[in-house]
Amino acid sequence: MPSSKRSKTKKRLATPPLTPAIMDDENSDLMNDLLAQLDSRNETVQAESANVLKEMNLNAQADAIESKPKQDAKSRFNARQARKAAALAESYSPDDPAVQARLEKEAREELSAIDKVCNELNLEMYEINPDGHCLFSAVADQLNFLGILPPEKANYAYTRAVAADYIYSHPDDFIPFLPSAEGEDSSGALDAGLMSPEDFKKYCLSMRDTAIWGGEPEIVALTRAFNVPIHVVQGGQPPVVVHNPVGKESDIHDQGVVRISYHRKLYGLGEHYNSLRTKPRKIPIS
Repeated sequence: MPSSKRSKTKKRLATPPLTPAIMDDENSDLMNDLLAQLDSRNETVQAESANVLKEMNLNAQADAIESKPKQDAKSRFNARQARKAAALAESYSPDDPAVQARLEKEAREELSAIDKVCNELNLEMYEINPDGHCLFSAVADQLNFLGILPPEKANYAYTRAVAADYIYSHPDDFIPFLPSAEGEDSSGALDAGLMSPEDFKKYCLSMRDTAIWGGEPEIVALTRAFNVPIHVVQGGQPPVVVHNPVGKESDIHDQGVVRISYHRKLYGLGEHYNSLRTKPRKIPIS
């Protein structure tokens, strides 16, 4: 069940939020403008914006950021946003056979790597609807599968609320990983461009009430709130990313662990999570 600390939260999240914008950095203004133009009804504007985003080589920028041994909050945020922008830009080239062939090849390779780990751990993939709620839906399915959540609570709305409330009630644990959307120069921003208290509240509200993507901060919140390890199987390295509750260790072969898969290439909109269930035991026919 969710941590008792959550029930002690004195503040309540009450007002509707705005989805945080891409954090300001060397290329943020250009990236934000181009992403906005992807919503244009003019197909020429859409295509030109998508092409410029591709030329920015955002995935390579994200790889470079993530390969550094030390990463600050702004860098991690930039890497996540760059990957999402790159995925959206790719989705605007449906008629380019070369692009489609490359994307399909990358998706197959990623899925093959994930399937290999699943076979080693006796897991099968349960597909989750590819939308902004997929992380929370995948975790909800796992919590129900493990008997931690009853069916009526095993949905993205409930796990979103748990994650958002946990983050909101533990600001010191999460603000260092949540940079201000406007960078160091934003009004009320803390040292190193971290979120101000008001920005932090808006972030939590947005995470609770909208379809904004959840990521590593939300996985950490869920593993602590439900006091259960969450293992993320992915196509990259390491193959399994382990998130443990405070004071608890786990092994990739342990039982009673939430297991989800993380996909960067499977769907055109980028990041996606599926639930990984233990394969049913086959009963031999006598």
